[in-house]
Amino acid sequence: MVIDLTRSEKNTFRRFLGLYLGSSLILLSIIFYLFYKMESKLQYDLITSNMQNVASKVSSSIIYAHMANLTIDTTKLADFIKYEYALYDKQHEKLIGNLLVSKGKEIDLSKKLQKIDDSYVLVESSPKGHLGVYHIVIKENIYHGRIEELLEKLYFYFFLTFSTITVIAYYLAGMFIAPIINERKKLNNFIKDTTHELNTPITAILMSTGAGAPATEKNLQRINLSAKRISEIYKDLVYLFLQDNKKPKKLTNLNLDEIIVEQLEYFDSFASKKRLKITSNLEPTKFIIDKENFIRLFNNLVSNAIKYNIVGGSIDIELKNSVLKVKDTGIGIAEEKLEDIFNRYYRATKEQGGFGIGLNIVYHICKSYNISIDVQSKEKEGTTFTLDFKG
Repeated sequence: MVIDLTRSEKNTFRRFLGLYLGSSLILLSIIFYLFYKMESKLQYDLITSNMQNVASKVSSSIIYAHMANLTIDTTKLADFIKYEYALYDKQHEKLIGNLLVSKGKEIDLSKKLQKIDDSYVLVESSPKGHLGVYHIVIKENIYHGRIEELLEKLYFYFFLTFSTITVIAYYLAGMFIAPIINERKKLNNFIKDTTHELNTPITAILMSTGAGAPATEKNLQRINLSAKRISEIYKDLVYLFLQDNKKPKKLTNLNLDEIIVEQLEYFDSFASKKRLKITSNLEPTKFIIDKENFIRLFNNLVSNAIKYNIVGGSIDIELKNSVLKVKDTGIGIAEEKLEDIFNRYYRATKEQGGFGIGLNIVYHICKSYNISIDVQSKEKEGTTFTLDFKG
């Protein structure tokens, strides 16, 4: 998806990917950290609360046994507590229990809750000397294991989530850079096509004016046609790229039929080269539009009709009821390509020269003056453009 990138496109791709992954990493880290703190606190509360409940029950049992003149049943007590425990007298001597304390890590019986190694120790002093017991000590041994298990799961899911985000980020970055790549490729093709389009008339002029070239009528006609073609290319480029289309227009109530007649004279020499027959059926029609824009609109349509026509074909131009039709007998356009022909740089065929801006200009002019445009075409039969000046 990200192959064939220029250096700047690669940098853009890396920046997008780095920013996306960096922000995702920070956000994920915060979320997982907060979850870890919440879950570890929950485990702490559950375990210490359970230890407190057990200690309170043991204390109640000792007090009850003392009042009933009973003794402590160590077997039942161990089964009930299910923790390491010990009972201490007033002198802090252990009376009974299975709690073992490492040397140097003695339990401080004055503290309610303390941590020794990786375990929490709870001291309950509520027996108050019943049966000689002053302190109940309970030590848990499950909190550390649960936290380790929690961390293992969090690391696994963090890696899985971040890996998924990385894959998504890669494809999102590809989607982000794709329009830039497409525009760059279109621009490259446009430059190549423009160079080719300009090269043909320039070469013709050079051949006709070079040393030893005779000043014949044919050479003069070739020079004239080439100069006209360069002029048309220049005007189209100026309109699109030098903001000429945004300059204030001189709107005039034009006689469209008269302008069409004038422009058809301009195309006579082009049409004769392919032995094309141009017929026109024009009725007087007025429309408020900038003259240069209408000429550009009409000329692009006729220029395409000539360029993509067959040798010996025909072009029919009709202007009736404020509707202009330009019909040719050319190569036609495939149905699936019709919806794209007004896009800039788009070319429906490679059979003839061009760089895909003529119909884009037509579309923008029609849009500017609320002229509806329709195109009907069949491959190998021809194309008809219909412009309705009533909107």
